[in-house]
Amino acid sequence: MDVFGGAPRFLAYPRPVVVQSGTDAVLKCQIGGDPRPAVIWERNNEKIHPEGRYRVFEDGNVYNLIITSVTMEDSGQYICKAKNCIGETYAAATLKVEGEAQEMEFREENKPRFLIKPLSTRVGRGEDAVLGSSCHLYQDGGWFQLKIFKTRAPDGGVYTCKARNEFGESLAGAVLLVDAGPGHEDEGNPKVKMFAVTEGKHAKFRCYVTGKPKPEILWRKDGRLILSGRRYLLYEDREGYFTLKVLYCKQQDNGVYVCSASNTEGQTLSAVHLIVKEPPVRFKQPLNDLQVWERDLAVLECEVPEDTVPITWYLEDRRLQPGAKYGMEEWGTKRRLTIRDIGVDDDGIYLCEMADGGRSIAEVAVKGTIVRKLPRKVDVLEGENAAFCVEVEEEEMDIHWYKDGTELRETHQTILKSFGRTHILVFVNTTPQDSGMVMFYVGRSKTSSQLRVKAARHCPPSCPIGVQINTERANAALLSWFPAQDSRKNPPSGYIIERQEVGSQEWLQCLTTDSATSVEILGDSVPCEADYRFRICSVNKYGRSGNVEFPRAVHLVPVARIQAPLQDALVPEGQDACFTIELSASVIGTWFLNGNQLQDDDRFSIRRSRTHQSLRIRGVRDTDNGSEITFIAYGIRDSAALYIQAPLVKFTPLSEMDRNKFVEVVLQCELSDPLAQVSWYKDGVKLLPQSGLDFKSKGTKRQLIVQSAEFYHSGVYSCKTRGDAVHFNVDVKGPNANVCCYKDGVELVSKSQPHIKSECTRRTLAVKTVFWYKEGEELQECDIITQSKETFRALVVKTAEPSHSGEHACETDDVTVQFAVNLPGDSSVIYAIHVCFLPFKLQCEVSDPDAQVWWYKDGNEVLPQDGMVTVYEEAVRTLSVQSAELCHSGTYSCQTNNDAISFHVEIKGVSVSANTNTVIYTILVLSKVLTYQVPVGTAILKRSISR
Repeated sequence: MDVFGGAPRFLAYPRPVVVQSGTDAVLKCQIGGDPRPAVIWERNNEKIHPEGRYRVFEDGNVYNLIITSVTMEDSGQYICKAKNCIGETYAAATLKVEGEAQEMEFREENKPRFLIKPLSTRVGRGEDAVLGSSCHLYQDGGWFQLKIFKTRAPDGGVYTCKARNEFGESLAGAVLLVDAGPGHEDEGNPKVKMFAVTEGKHAKFRCYVTGKPKPEILWRKDGRLILSGRRYLLYEDREGYFTLKVLYCKQQDNGVYVCSASNTEGQTLSAVHLIVKEPPVRFKQPLNDLQVWERDLAVLECEVPEDTVPITWYLEDRRLQPGAKYGMEEWGTKRRLTIRDIGVDDDGIYLCEMADGGRSIAEVAVKGTIVRKLPRKVDVLEGENAAFCVEVEEEEMDIHWYKDGTELRETHQTILKSFGRTHILVFVNTTPQDSGMVMFYVGRSKTSSQLRVKAARHCPPSCPIGVQINTERANAALLSWFPAQDSRKNPPSGYIIERQEVGSQEWLQCLTTDSATSVEILGDSVPCEADYRFRICSVNKYGRSGNVEFPRAVHLVPVARIQAPLQDALVPEGQDACFTIELSASVIGTWFLNGNQLQDDDRFSIRRSRTHQSLRIRGVRDTDNGSEITFIAYGIRDSAALYIQAPLVKFTPLSEMDRNKFVEVVLQCELSDPLAQVSWYKDGVKLLPQSGLDFKSKGTKRQLIVQSAEFYHSGVYSCKTRGDAVHFNVDVKGPNANVCCYKDGVELVSKSQPHIKSECTRRTLAVKTVFWYKEGEELQECDIITQSKETFRALVVKTAEPSHSGEHACETDDVTVQFAVNLPGDSSVIYAIHVCFLPFKLQCEVSDPDAQVWWYKDGNEVLPQDGMVTVYEEAVRTLSVQSAELCHSGTYSCQTNNDAISFHVEIKGVSVSANTNTVIYTILVLSKVLTYQVPVGTAILKRSISR
C-alpha cells in the first residue's frame, strides 16, 4: 500500500450537523494528500456549485461547505470527494434541520452503513488472505481490512464484520475458502483404541485438541483423507470437540480412523479401530451401491431369509411409501425398490429394514450437472451462520438460489459467492425466522436442504467452583475461583462479587469481572471498618447462577481521612463538653483523656454514626481544665483541648414580697456585656410586651417582672443571648385571693400569697400531715380539734376567744395558707383546707399494634420515676397521671420512628369557697383525656379529637 501514500485521505471526517431552520450550516472535513487534492461536495449524486446559498472555502487542509438560511429541504446527506493524480476518496456527512425528522429517523440515518460489502476470497493452503470492506460511520469511516497470513484449513469459513456507533450497528459477512494442499502423510504409530458398532447404526468419534495457533484437524481412514459427504459429517461442536460422524455403518467402514492435529509448533495423533458387527439375522442377498444419471430409473434389490419376513424402505431417516415416485415389489424372499425420474435429491443412503431390526444398506449416487449436493438438512443455533456449498460440473453456469420459493439476492447478511465450479450461500447471524427450504438450481437440475434455526437456550450459567480466600496481606482479601465444569457448553460472560457486613442480613454488590478468576479486595473499597463475608455468582445475558460463599470472613478497614478535625472546647463548669470529628469513611476509633482510654459509661458518652464520631463528657469539673482529648483510629490521630469557663451569667435572689399585696415575681440575670441583647421565653415561646409583664434593662442586669403572679404563670422561663441562655423554673402555689367570712358580725380576713421557688419540685399528690400555726407557733392538740378525711383537713376551735385572734397558718407538704383572725369571743370557727387532685390521661392510637412509641414532656423523655404511667393496650398508647399538679402543665408529645403528635395540658390552680363557719381552700385539677387516631405507618394524623 506504500505506493498509494500520496493518495487523498481524510484526517478528520465530516461530522453530522444539527441546526435550527433559518440559520447557517457549516459542513467541514480535513483532508491530506500529495499532490494537494481537488475537493468537491455532492448531494443526490449532483455536484454542488458555490453559488446562491452555497459557499465553499479552504482553510489549510480543512474544506468547508456553508449553506445559508437552511430550510427543511436542506436536511439529508452530503458527500465530500477528494481526488488527485494518485487516487481518490470520499466521505458523507448528515445535515439535520430541527423540526423535520423524528429522533428515530435521525438514529437510523446515522447508524453505520457498509458502502462496499466485505470481500470474500479463495486461497490455497499457506497463502495470505485479505478480507475487506468500506463503511460509513457517524464519527469515522473508511476502508477496513482483515489480513490472514499463511492460511490453513481451519481458517476457512464465514467472517463477520460488525460496525457499531451510538446510533446502532450493522452486520456483513464474507467467505474464505482454503483449498487443502498436501496433508501430513506421516501418521507415525499412534496407540489404537477399539470401537464396535452394529451394522446400520451411526459411529461417532470426538477429539479434544488445544493449541496456539489453533490446530488444523484432518481425519483419515486407513490412510485416506476423509471429506464431508452423505455418510461422513465433520464439524467442531459447541463444547470444542472435533467430531467425525459415520452414518449408517456398513462392512466397508471397518478400519482404522486417525485424527491428526497440527500447527506451526508440531503435530499430535489419535486413532481408533472401528469394527462393524453383522446383525444376528442376515439378509440372503444385501443391497448393492448404485450410480445412476439424472432422469434415469434406479432399482434396488435384496433377499430376506424367509418369504413371510416383512420389510420397510427408508431414505436415510425418512420412511418411503409406494406411489408415483417409489415402486415396491415382493417375489418370495426377494424385495425390490424402484425410484422413478431420479434427481439430485434422491442421492443418499437407502435402507431395507426387517422387523427384527436387521438392515441392509446401499448408497445411491446420482450423477449429473450437480457434482456436490446440498445436505438433506442443516441445523444451526440462533446467532450462528448457516453455510451451503454446491459444486457443479462446469464453470460459469447459470445458477440460482431459492428459499421457500423466493429467489435470493446478495445483501450484507446474505452472502452469495461463486469460485469457479463452487457456489456458496451463507446466512449471517441467523434467527429462527431464517428457517425454511433452501434450493439450488442449475438448468433442469436442483438440490435442496431443509434449514432449521434453533432458538438459543436461554439458560443462566452454572455456579463457580473451588472458591478460596487468602488473607495473608494486611487489610486485603484475595478471592479466587474456577469456572463451572460445563462452562464450555454454557459459558459465563462475567462474575459478580458481593459483600456482607457480619451481623447484617444485606448483601451488596462490590465489583464485577469479565474473564478473570481472581480479584483482590482492599480495605479502601469498603465503607466502614468491620468483618466482611464475600460471595460470587456467574452471569450471562440470560441470567445469573446461584451464589457461592467464600469460606471465611475478613476484617477490613477503609483508609479514612479527616474531613472535620476536633476543635478545642470552652465549657462552663458543671455543663457537658462535646467533641466531634468527621471522617471520610466509617472506622472504629478510640477516645483518650490525658492518655487514658475512655469507655462508654455514666460520665463519658461515646457515639459513632457512619463517618461522624463524638465524645460527650457530662458535668465537667474545674480539675478538667486543660485536659487533652485524643481520637485514634486506623491511620488517624487528632487531638483537642478542654478548657473550663467561669460563669458569664450571675443570678440575684428574688426580691422580698409584700405579704399584704399581690405577689410580684422578679426574674433577674446579670450579663458580662452591658450592650448584649436578650430575649425572654416561657415554655419555649418567645414573650412579647403585654399587660402584666415588664421587661427592664439596666447596665449588665436584665429583668422580667410578672406584676401579679397567677397559677398560669408557672413554667420554665429562659433568658437567651446569642451564645448563652439561663433558665428559671417558676411554680406559683396557693390561692391568689382575699377571702372574707363572717361570724356573728365579726369579719374574718384570710390572706395568702403565692409561693415562688427557683426550681420546680415534684409533689406527692395526696394530702398527708397538716400543721396549724398561730403567730408562727405550732398549735397543740389541747388548743384545737383537728378533723381528717381523705383530702379534707379541718381545725375546729369550739369556743373562740379574743386570745385566738392573730395571724394563723395551715401548712401541708407543699401548700401554705395564711389568714388573720379577729374574734370578740364566745364563738366557734372551723378553718379547713380541702385539696382535690384529679387524674388525667393522654391517649393516641397507632395502626400497627406492635409499634413502639416514646412520650416526651416539654422536649424531655418521660421516665417512670416522673410519676407518670405508660400503658400499651393493642393499638392504643396511654400516658396516665393519677394525681395532677401544676407542674404537670406543659406540652406533651407521643413519637414513633416517623411521626409525632402533641398535646397541650393546662392544670388549673387553687380556687377558694367560703361557708359561714368554714374557710375552705380547694385545689381543683382539670381532668382531661385527649385521644388522637393515627393511621397505618403513623405518617398522617386524623384531626378527630375526643375529650
